[in-house]
Amino acid sequence: MITSLLVANRGEIARRIFRSCRELGIATVAVYADPDEGAPHVLEADSAVRLPGAAPADTYLRADLLVQAALAAGADAVHPGYGFLSEDPAFARAVLAAGLAWVGPSPEAMAAMGSKSAAKRLMAAAGVPVLEPVEPEAATAADLPLLVKAAAGGGGRGMRVVRRLADLAGELAAASVEAAAAFGDGEVFLEPYLPSGRHVEVQLLADAHGTVWALGERDCSVQRRHQKVLEETPAPGLPPALRAELAAAAESAARAIDYTGAGTVEFLLAPDGRFFFLEMNTRLQVEHPVTECVTGLDLVALQLAVAEGQALPAEPPAARGHAIEARLYAEDPAAGWQPQSGTLHRIEFPAEHPVAGTERHSGLRIDSGVVNGSAVGVRYDAMLAKVIAWAPTRAAAARRLADALLRARIHGLTTNRALLVHVLRHPAFLAGELHTAFLTEHAADLLPAADKRELPLAALAAALAQAAAHPGPLPAGWRNLPSQPQVRRYRAADGQELTVGYRRTRDGLLAEEHPGVRLLDATTEQVVLEVDGVRRTFGIARYGDVIEVDTPAASVTLTALPRFAEPVVAPTPGALLAPMPGTVIRLGAEVGERVAAGQPLLWLEAMKMEHQVTAPVDGTVTELRALAGQQVELGAVLAVVEPVRPADCADPADSDGPTGPTAPASSVIQ
Repeated sequence: MITSLLVANRGEIARRIFRSCRELGIATVAVYADPDEGAPHVLEADSAVRLPGAAPADTYLRADLLVQAALAAGADAVHPGYGFLSEDPAFARAVLAAGLAWVGPSPEAMAAMGSKSAAKRLMAAAGVPVLEPVEPEAATAADLPLLVKAAAGGGGRGMRVVRRLADLAGELAAASVEAAAAFGDGEVFLEPYLPSGRHVEVQLLADAHGTVWALGERDCSVQRRHQKVLEETPAPGLPPALRAELAAAAESAARAIDYTGAGTVEFLLAPDGRFFFLEMNTRLQVEHPVTECVTGLDLVALQLAVAEGQALPAEPPAARGHAIEARLYAEDPAAGWQPQSGTLHRIEFPAEHPVAGTERHSGLRIDSGVVNGSAVGVRYDAMLAKVIAWAPTRAAAARRLADALLRARIHGLTTNRALLVHVLRHPAFLAGELHTAFLTEHAADLLPAADKRELPLAALAAALAQAAAHPGPLPAGWRNLPSQPQVRRYRAADGQELTVGYRRTRDGLLAEEHPGVRLLDATTEQVVLEVDGVRRTFGIARYGDVIEVDTPAASVTLTALPRFAEPVVAPTPGALLAPMPGTVIRLGAEVGERVAAGQPLLWLEAMKMEHQVTAPVDGTVTELRALAGQQVELGAVLAVVEPVRPADCADPADSDGPTGPTAPASSVIQ
């Protein structure tokens, strides 16, 4: 019997596992790297063990330290969560060798699925359909497009789409370097790429007594950079026969390796209905809550039961309804999915609520690793929370989830919330027309231009809330005689500057830029305006000079500007600035080298994603201030490129010169 469990992980998944442990009466042990000392998962555990250091390689990826922590805290079992060492058979063996229970499949089953290329050969032998690999030296134009994939690991890392044979060698090399850095294994392989395919996976749960449950399929096709954004179950639009075939193939995969515990078999579903094995995740998946919502099961509790040797019932419970999960990320989709870091001042969602008549079927569920005031760094994944909605139908679940996201108050960081809402309300999504290029195909609809009136109204509300911060017998800005308007200036998140002018008169608010707007009430936290006869409420929160304005339709971040601009030091001409905090993982140029516009100069890693910093123009690298392995802050000067002068060009007409293309992943001062 498990009495004390160490979770060899952090953040959201650690908190999720602790929740099940509390219900079961199992004591919990957390581990934490130095940046996580005050993190919610640490504070919620019964005890916690420090892993000295900050980098994952020194902390959460140290099997020896994790085993020592479990023994020191008196735990009798280890749950790996997902990510980090969750699919490392060597870690599982170390846990078992220390006399601890391992909450997961056997090391042998993990090893069998640890290499995607080897797993495909094993699955083909078991009769599971696979995509035949393509030998790089034998690839032809007829094979295009192709997908380069890392044999180890996942999460979209070490993955490249090749659309031209001329790019194949470079993409293979780049994927190998990224895979080696991320997983310690540079092996990559090629397979056909289906741009309009769907990513469909089957949730499995198996015990040591021969019972294997296939708990329905999930559609995870809405992705960015080969990483999932929305997941749902059941997968929309699949014929019953196809669902049965997917379940049977997943069960065959599990039986082929004597699998026990929770796991997921992932398939690529072609438009013609054929499906192919992609990989098997020998752990709990990020998206497991949608399966829990439709089945009423607690998959973590069942993992623990299987680890204790308990037998599953012969058949799983029947699923009902539909569940959709949205991954809320600290990132800016409009800026190439650039990850965000800093202080999350506030994160609040509508209250969770179960569906009447059952404890497990949840109408709205929030799984998160952060709270108000959490510091979001660059060393870990950018996901802030998983927001999950259940309803009797898919359309109702999508509507409930979109509404919950809109009503959330998220202050301090840019997120992908607006994009998620637009996806959930998009006609193609609602029609079930899903594929892995969905976000690219519908980009224009999912990142629409901001409402031109919403931003000025938010600025007016912010100004009135600021005025309400000065209590007295008369409202701030009131004059007995007509006077100049009160003026406040703000900068929006997109850099746009707004000037708000208004007066408080005997007849109420007078804002010449807003005819038809009437002030009904104003406090420091809420402003109520009547706009063209419609009453609208604006929630206001201030953090220093930053003001967050929330409405049911949008959320706006404003920075209050001083009346007189402060003098600034001119930056170095031609300097490339770090677009985000991160770690320089490799360099692509040297000082004195002539480079072309768009040529990668270095690569930054932040929040498990790789970002290129490219030359903005044709020119010469005159300075290179960053080294491989160096941690850099937002705005740090990474390199300086001196633009080529027309006189230096053999043929000036062939040069982009100083007006050449600028790469979105870098910031440059000209």
